[in-house]
Amino acid sequence: MSIWMGYLTRSTGIVATILVVAALLWGFFFSSRTTGTRLRPAWWLDLHNWLGGLALIFCGLHILAAWLDTSSGIGLIQILVPGTAVQAWPIAWGVIATYGLVVVVFTSWPRRLRRRLWWRIIHLTSVAATAFIFLHAYQTGSDVGNLAFRVGFIAAAWLASYGVGVRVFTIADGRTSKV
Repeated sequence: MSIWMGYLTRSTGIVATILVVAALLWGFFFSSRTTGTRLRPAWWLDLHNWLGGLALIFCGLHILAAWLDTSSGIGLIQILVPGTAVQAWPIAWGVIATYGLVVVVFTSWPRRLRRRLWWRIIHLTSVAATAFIFLHAYQTGSDVGNLAFRVGFIAAAWLASYGVGVRVFTIADGRTSKV
C-alpha cells in the first residue's frame, strides 16, 4: 500500500507544479497584454483562474496523499507548521508555498478586490510560492537523480522565468501598469 501512496504523492505533486507554472505563465501573459487578439481577455483571465484553482486542488491532493502515506512521516503538525518534519527545510518550503497559493487564490475570488494595489502585491506572492515549490521538489523529491525529473524541472523553471521576464520587460517598456 505504501509504495502506491508514494506514487500518488509524487504524481499529484508533479501535476500541481505543472498547473502552478501554467497559471503563473498565463497570468503574466494576460497582465502584460501579450495574449494577442484571437481570444478575448476574459477567456485568458478565466483560464488563469481555473488553472490556479486546479493547482490548489492538486496541491491539496498532494498533501492528503503524503499524510495518508504511513512511511512518509508526515502528520497534521508537519502539514500545518513549517520546520516540524524530519526533513525540516524541504517540507517547510512546501508548507510555505501552500500558504502562498491559498492566499493568492482566495483573495482572487471577490471581483471587487481585483485591480487594487494591495491585491496585486499579494498576488505577486505566487512568484515566491513557485520558487518555494521548486525548492520543495528538488530537496524532497526522490527522483532528483532521474533524467526525466531534471529535464522537467529545468523546463518548468525556464517557463516560469520566461513569464516573469515577459511581464518585467513590458513594465520596462511602459506598455502596462507598473504593478
